[in-house]
Amino acid sequence: MSSQPAKALKSRAERRQRRHPRYRIEFPVTVILLSEGEHRRIDAHCRDLSVAGIGMLIAAELNLGEVAALSFELPGSPKAWELRAVLRHRRGYHYGFEFLSMSSEEGNFLASYLPNHEREDSELGLSARSELE
Repeated sequence: MSSQPAKALKSRAERRQRRHPRYRIEFPVTVILLSEGEHRRIDAHCRDLSVAGIGMLIAAELNLGEVAALSFELPGSPKAWELRAVLRHRRGYHYGFEFLSMSSEEGNFLASYLPNHEREDSELGLSARSELE
């Protein structure tokens, strides 16, 4: 008998359950860190996007809770995006930011734009559109 307490077993789906689905979309992002009265510009690369946040590869050391201004253009969209976000998660050089300043118009646009892309959590590599058909 083990002296360690039993851990609750969670399925992969339960461990990865999120409030908003993430979609695989890749594009460049400019990150401007807004800390301690100075602005630091960093080039980043989006790996996944949801209506609530963005996952990016960044070759820099950032701290959880840092606030940044993000600038990017979505593939196939003429609009230049300028959003504030807070760093909520980090694994290696993959950083997860939660959007802080998104208008309802921008949120509605993302809600209709994102389902045309592959789901990040799709194990079969199917796009969300083909899953519905």
